[in-house]
Amino acid sequence: MEFGADFVMFTPCCKIFTNVKFDEIIKADFDEILFVTTFAIVKLFIAMKRNRYLLIFPLLALLSSCLSSPKMQSKADFKVMTFNIRYDNPADSLNGWKNRVENVAHAMLYYDADIIGTQEVLHNQFVDLKQQIGETYAVIGLGRDDGATKGEYAALWYKTSRFELCDSGHFWLSETPEEAGSIGWDAACVRIATWGVLRDKVSGRELLALNTHFDHVGQTARYKSAELILYRADSISQGRPVIVTGDFNANPESSVVQQITNRDNPKCLSDTLIDSSIKHGPQWSYHGFFKLPLDERQLIDYIFYSGALVTHSYGVIAELDNHGRPLSDHCPVLVTMKWTEN
Repeated sequence: MEFGADFVMFTPCCKIFTNVKFDEIIKADFDEILFVTTFAIVKLFIAMKRNRYLLIFPLLALLSSCLSSPKMQSKADFKVMTFNIRYDNPADSLNGWKNRVENVAHAMLYYDADIIGTQEVLHNQFVDLKQQIGETYAVIGLGRDDGATKGEYAALWYKTSRFELCDSGHFWLSETPEEAGSIGWDAACVRIATWGVLRDKVSGRELLALNTHFDHVGQTARYKSAELILYRADSISQGRPVIVTGDFNANPESSVVQQITNRDNPKCLSDTLIDSSIKHGPQWSYHGFFKLPLDERQLIDYIFYSGALVTHSYGVIAELDNHGRPLSDHCPVLVTMKWTEN
């Protein structure tokens, strides 16, 4: 059987399917895969004088397999994480930041979330993480005490290969949200929210990501902070879908969480834990470096959302390193989401 010049032209296209590496195929653009495969089939059809279907059918089968694979179907999926990394406290001894920083950074990279809301990030930790994961993630954040570098950051990270930043800002959880360092209501500490409007490079659609940390003492402050978050998220989003990550220092039955998810409020948010069909991990997120008894551990870290999004998997990541050290005194929470049809 002779193939001639047309087959020579086809050969470079055929290389895509030689020793197929699906990860490489999945990374390619869908239209590119379809075009190259179609081109290859047509060229082969022209080149073959006999038994032309012998190779066409395998190519069609391969194309069907690629396009129906879970990875191809899930290309529009993205992952969101909330992670209280625990502030750099020398009193934590062996659980101190210097012993955890590499594991925290590696976990963020390994779990590969596209958006990560972090809490309790002091400036030196902010710098450390930028050095460790800065090639993959860009970040929005500033110190809550002075609007610069003092105090904890509610740093919001986003993967630059997936999202681009359209707009960003901060506000304080207080009666004067624009005043840097302001303390609200009966709170013990200054509290802040960090937000960014992100454009998805895959779908071209935009969403609002907002990250925060509610007060651990003031019950009124937590309730009022929830009220402020709902109002600001609705105002800033301007109809875009919303994702809110954070340590809310409140359990699912609390008035704070109930207020956020109250369906009677048109500004309400949904809880990814409730809406996900796949759930994995413990039913708590705060464990005090695994020193708290099981019955005292609480779920206080959440990922809420609204708008044209659905969530289909939810997990609380409870793990230890080889020395028995956890990543933090909180577990990260990780969800997988996707856009709904317009």
